[in-house]
Amino acid sequence: MTKATKVIDIRPGISVNGGEANVWLWAPKAKSASVKIHETGGNLPLTPQEYGYWHISTNQLKDGSLYQIVLDGQDPLPDPASLHQPEGVHGASAVVDLNAQQWTDGSWNNVNLSDYIIYELHTGTFSNEGNFEGIEQKLDYLVSLGINAIEIMPVAQFPGNRNWGYDGVFPYAVQNSYGGAKGLQKLVNACHSKGLAVVLDVVYNHLGPEGNYFNEYGPYFTDKYNTPWGNAVNFDDAGSDAVRHYFIENVLMWFRDFHIDALRMDAVHAIKDFGAQHILAEIKSRVDELMAQTGKRHYLIIECDLNDTRFINPLDKAGFGMDSQWIDEFHHALRITAGGEQTGYYSDFNGIADLAKSYNDAYVYDGQYSPHRDKHFGIKATDNPGQQFIVFSQNHDQVGNRMLGERSSELFSFEMQKLMAGAVLTAPYLPMLFMGEEWSEPNRFMYFVSHTDAELAEAVRKGRKAEFAAFHAQGEAPDPVAEETFNNSKLQWNLTEGGQHQIMLNFYRQLIALRKQLPVLHILDRKRLNATANEEQKTLILHRKHHSQEAVILMNFSVNIQTVYLPDTTSSWNKQFDSADAQWNGPKPAANTLAAGTSVQLQPESFLIYINE
Repeated sequence: MTKATKVIDIRPGISVNGGEANVWLWAPKAKSASVKIHETGGNLPLTPQEYGYWHISTNQLKDGSLYQIVLDGQDPLPDPASLHQPEGVHGASAVVDLNAQQWTDGSWNNVNLSDYIIYELHTGTFSNEGNFEGIEQKLDYLVSLGINAIEIMPVAQFPGNRNWGYDGVFPYAVQNSYGGAKGLQKLVNACHSKGLAVVLDVVYNHLGPEGNYFNEYGPYFTDKYNTPWGNAVNFDDAGSDAVRHYFIENVLMWFRDFHIDALRMDAVHAIKDFGAQHILAEIKSRVDELMAQTGKRHYLIIECDLNDTRFINPLDKAGFGMDSQWIDEFHHALRITAGGEQTGYYSDFNGIADLAKSYNDAYVYDGQYSPHRDKHFGIKATDNPGQQFIVFSQNHDQVGNRMLGERSSELFSFEMQKLMAGAVLTAPYLPMLFMGEEWSEPNRFMYFVSHTDAELAEAVRKGRKAEFAAFHAQGEAPDPVAEETFNNSKLQWNLTEGGQHQIMLNFYRQLIALRKQLPVLHILDRKRLNATANEEQKTLILHRKHHSQEAVILMNFSVNIQTVYLPDTTSSWNKQFDSADAQWNGPKPAANTLAAGTSVQLQPESFLIYINE
């Protein structure tokens, strides 16, 4: 490594600039390292550098070149920082010139985080094509729905063509069957042209089992900690400097070279790091540097079940600086309130009182005793703004981790599905939809894989059956390896054209439009808000304020008509939305204008939005 080159400047893998390719490899225990070029059959020896790195600059590698890494004369391996695996996880890597994309999004600078309306989708099952082109063909639809940010489940190369994405083993390589790196760049460019931000789901807490060659290169994992997937990624043990650099550069690559707007980092509670600077805080610092250089905005979103504001507090307040987090507890409280079963982690939630608490406090557990965890849990999030919390009534986990993968459309009535949508879209937080929920998609979203290792595939199949053995009365767990399981998880776009599905779709469109239209709904002011629950009635009143405008959202989760009272204010209340209206196949609409303090008859499983200004 020359004095002019610092570790911070190293881009792992092969990067192309003009006619020259820069190769950087970390293999600290190797005595020799070379690049085997398939086109010529030749080997390019790499020069050892400091801290276990190897390097060469060459004009023998270009966009599309197939290559492998050879360490100490052993069998060739794929590059751990490969940008493309055209032959799958066990095959040769391919060079990709990330500078070749003709970007037309120069004026784009992301959507304000507080305005995000997120749509989570899985590339393989979102469209019939099952690739990035299939997503691109539906962008106009998403815009018409009112979405301004799509969240794409992980695209890092995984075995075969069918996977949720959390078995990825090449964090830098975009899944070949989806369209690869160039296909993703093209999709992001198209999204920006439509006014859509792109959130990419990434996995930094583990790597999948099949095609995982990282141990051949260096100490990417540590046995200091156990995770649900085995040894933890090495963020604080011996050799961790290069591992940290590998993942930090991955973050920067998505933002810099793919123009991704935000990352959603999977289960960061499973990232183990007791170093002086947590890896998330270092990622945030480096992203801040990138934004200062480019003038572009990027956000870091996390999944975290620790109810610990340290993750989302700013760096200057000793936090890790993450911009927002998923709030599973809102989902859990909502599901129990709607009538869902109180098993497993749902046993910690008692329904509508917890839902009101989540509206008021974000975290349901913020210091009290949790029976399921058997300990006191969480901390208050009083000073964290609404945009730091993302809420939903469904997501890939909460649907797909059920034995049969049933969606809300199968578990709840049509009226309750509308009410659950209202609960999410009127919250003082960022709303997220899961693909297809907006038309009450009946197809299940099941767990599926396509491991090419027969023994591993059989182990996954048996493991899935064992996991749900106690639920045999509900039927057999779908075979995760069967192609039929994947195909039956695809969205049915033809359903949007008629019947109840079309009604639900129009319902979502109008509700999203109202959220955008009314400042009292889209300004996420947690300080001027109050949610109260009547547990006997199973009703909830959410009262929100912004300047002189007030909104009251009246929700009835019971199967009976309930009487509630509008707040006693100086002027009358005007109805803005009624889920029980005839246009939504509801039983009976409420009055359009009511005096302050007036009683309202709430139809079963319905909600009303009134404003006062």
